[in-house]
Amino acid sequence: MKVFLAVASLDPKYGGPAYSVSQLARALADSGSTVGLWAPDGSAAASDLVVDHPGIARLRGSAAEALEAFGRPDVLHDNGIWLPHNHRLAQLADRQGVPRIVSVRGMLEPWARRHKGLKKAIAWALYQRRDLRRARALHATAEAEGQTLRALGLGRPVHTIANGVDLPEAPSSSAKASPRTALFLGRIYPVKGLPMLIEAWASVRPDGWRLKIAGPDEAGHLAQVQRLVEARGLRGVVEFPGPVGGAAKEALFKEAELFVLPSHSESFGMAVAEALAHSLPVLTTTAAPWPMLEERDCGWRVEPTAAAIAKALAAATASTPERLAAKGANGRRLVAQSYSWDSAAGSFLRVYEDAVAGT
Repeated sequence: MKVFLAVASLDPKYGGPAYSVSQLARALADSGSTVGLWAPDGSAAASDLVVDHPGIARLRGSAAEALEAFGRPDVLHDNGIWLPHNHRLAQLADRQGVPRIVSVRGMLEPWARRHKGLKKAIAWALYQRRDLRRARALHATAEAEGQTLRALGLGRPVHTIANGVDLPEAPSSSAKASPRTALFLGRIYPVKGLPMLIEAWASVRPDGWRLKIAGPDEAGHLAQVQRLVEARGLRGVVEFPGPVGGAAKEALFKEAELFVLPSHSESFGMAVAEALAHSLPVLTTTAAPWPMLEERDCGWRVEPTAAAIAKALAAATASTPERLAAKGANGRRLVAQSYSWDSAAGSFLRVYEDAVAGT
């Protein structure tokens, strides 16, 4: 199978899709497919997230140039919507008769549709709905997102395939550092709900704990969160390590005892999966599609309000290190059993084959 795989960026600052698409490329190449990996910002050519693999071509230039350099693919798999390059890829796929799969990546969830809603309403009317209706199939990372897509009446098959997760080495049993650490890792952006987390932390003020909020600033949201930290008297308790990757990211996972994602909207929540893989219990909201956190006793899942997050935060930070470690071990087992990249790649290949066959 020859797959043209596109995403807005493979820079780690772009967040979950940069990690998931680069890992999908590797898994597809491992399965014997030839993958052309492209991003409009040129990051496919230089990203450290992309492994060097004889089955992966790192493509440059415009969408048209990248497609020409790669040669006609069997299928074009685009990750994301709304942006000019997504519309351009839809046009090129139609013109060349290449079946197109679209991973919507949470961008049609209610919160996401409301954010910058006027621009999106215009884009929906001008081209986006039409582009999705011309796709061969749509991809959701969780069943809740799949239900959202079906409700839009786009008339396209919707396939639910979860992201895979790499399983790091099992953590050592050595004691965690003091003070105890809760970690948020992701884009610092309104959808992530960080003001709710700060309000919740200020309400609970867990003794002997600190909160680390790591990740890249988007749209100047970091300044808003920092102002709220100051206003709630949390200077010295809440830390901002900035964007992290590689060894620095691993170090944050290793020192933390609890992972927190107070999001307003998530199609999958790659950070949740990564935290569980690192044996961290997770506290997140019902806006993230992870009911198994409570079903498998590996975390807390509450309504996306400051009050609900505060209640769960109080319970989590009152837990003993041993209890949190036990929940984290349950989470690691969940990831090992259910979220392999080989399985995800196999599911996508079946979708691609159906698209090529016209079924």
